[in-house]
Parts: sequence; C-alpha cells; structure tokens
Amino acid sequence: MELLLLLFLGKPLWMWLLFVAIVIALLVFDLGVLHKDDHAIGVAESLKLSAMYLTMGVLFSGFVWWQIGAEESKLYLTAFVVEKTLAMDNVFVIAMIFTYFAIPPKYQHRVLFWGILGVIVLRGLMIGLGATLVAQYSWILYVFALFLIFTGIKMMMVGDKPLDISQNPVLRFMKRRMNVTEEIHGHDFWVKKPDPATGKLTRYATPLFLALVMVEIVDVIFAVDSVPAVFAITADPFIVYTSNIFAILGLRALYFALAAIIHRFHYLKYALSVLLIFIGSKIFVADLLGWEKFPASWSLAITFAILGAGVAYSLWKTKDNRPEPQIARAPHE
Repeated sequence: MELLLLLFLGKPLWMWLLFVAIVIALLVFDLGVLHKDDHAIGVAESLKLSAMYLTMGVLFSGFVWWQIGAEESKLYLTAFVVEKTLAMDNVFVIAMIFTYFAIPPKYQHRVLFWGILGVIVLRGLMIGLGATLVAQYSWILYVFALFLIFTGIKMMMVGDKPLDISQNPVLRFMKRRMNVTEEIHGHDFWVKKPDPATGKLTRYATPLFLALVMVEIVDVIFAVDSVPAVFAITADPFIVYTSNIFAILGLRALYFALAAIIHRFHYLKYALSVLLIFIGSKIFVADLLGWEKFPASWSLAITFAILGAGVAYSLWKTKDNRPEPQIARAPHE
C-alpha cells in the first residue's frame, strides 16, 4: 500500500496506475471485442465508438475533481478540448497517408489502433521531458507561450500547402534500407517472401507498416504544437498526459466519421490559430493584470467560444462544398 502512495510526477502512483488500467481496458475492449475481425468502420459505428471514448474522457474529469479539485477539473476539460481540436488536423494528413498507401478501409482501424500504443509512449516521453523542464526552469512556460503565439500567427497567415508524402525523408529511408512489398498482405505489417536474388525467405515490411510509421511521425509533428499548448493551460503532468491520451483515443475513434465530412471544416484552422494565440497570451495577460494565473473558468469558456465560432463559420462557408475525389496510389508510385 505504501508503494501505491508514493508520488510520481507530483501525483500518487495509484492514480497513474488507475489511468493506465482504464486505457488498457478500453483498448482491449476495442480490439478484442468490438474489432476482433477486420471490417470497414462506418459512420454510425465510428460515432458510437467515439461517444464511448468521449464519455470516459469527460467522466475522468469528475475523478480529477474528486481527487485534485474543481479548478484542476476545469483545466483538465480545457486541455481535453484543446488537444482534441488541435489533433483534428491529423485527420487530414492520416486520410492522405491511407490514400497514398492504398490502405483498404477494413484495415485502417488496425493501423490507427496500433498507432495509439506508440502515441501513449511518445506523448509520455514528451510530456515527461516538458514537466522536467517546467519544474527546473519555470521561465520555459514563457518560451512555450511565445512559441504558441508565433505558431498561431503563422498558421493564420500561411495558406494550405499540398503535402507530398513520397518525399518524406523517413519514408525514403525505409524504402532504401528495408525490404518493402508493393502490395497489401491482409492485415499483416510484416510478411516473409522469397528473396529475388537468393530465393531464401526474407522478412518484408508491408504498406500497412509504412502507413503506421507515417501516422506516428504525424503525431510527433503535431505534438510539437499541442503539448506546449496544454502546458500553457496547466503545468500538472497528470492533467496534461491524461487529457492528451483521452482526446487522442476519441479522435482516432472518430476518424472514420470525420474523414467523410472533413472538407466541411476547411476554415477551422483559422479558429485553431486564434486559439493558439489566446492560449499563448494567457500567461502574459495574467502577469499584466497581476493575477496568479488566468481563471480556469474563463479559459474553458473562451476556448468553447472560439471553437464554436470556428465550427459555425466553417460549416456556413462550406455548405455547398463537395468532397474532392481521392485517387489511391500504390506505394511504389
């Protein structure tokens, strides 16, 4: 019992273990019960799965309220909403990755599911590093804040640029250094095939594995924005990590519904840019007004207002839009 009460990153070990147990239970139920057989996930199933993760994420805010406090629960919800919204950009890129590698719909959930495990580890490492820096150098929060303001301004001013996945240096490196098949082999990430030169069985990576690696890289890139954004909301590693993971779990589940209507949110990036600027400026506003910190209730309300306005404007501007047809390309093209 004494071991469970030991502090880890400022919170009792049992709280971390409980969170990990909840996530593992959700993932086991997801893959072992709901998706033990490969199948294409429709919009209705995607919404139900997302609702399950969303409910768990919101209920966890009640646990935060009970164990840490009401103010921290509001910060958790703010971080949860911000992370889920910022991560929506992932949907655009993940859809492009699946299109580029010609991943059939029935195998896309498998890629996203195993990608979650990488996210849990990578986000943990990034947040642990961030928490260590914040604890030792409190001024690093001002660096995060300035970075978010700069990122928000840049996002607002720079137009959309087409992403050429084939030119990604990691993908090119894997193709040069690894044996890679050009065709899908069911839901396998690796297969054994005869080597053309020797005839011996050799291990080959399939397009599913390449897509998985690319999805992980996308998450790391987007985490560069989202992790500092959440640290600008709260420096509590427990709130930062749990809100990140619950938000990403729900968004990956919602991917199959969002992918069908993502063209309707084309203008949401402007709301995201305003949100980043707001989050980055909070620490300076609080200092200017002599506050200890920006009120959590205000932060949550302003976040919802910015995102609500962004969603409404985007839906209004794209009401007559139709999704552009996407042509799947094989990995060798």
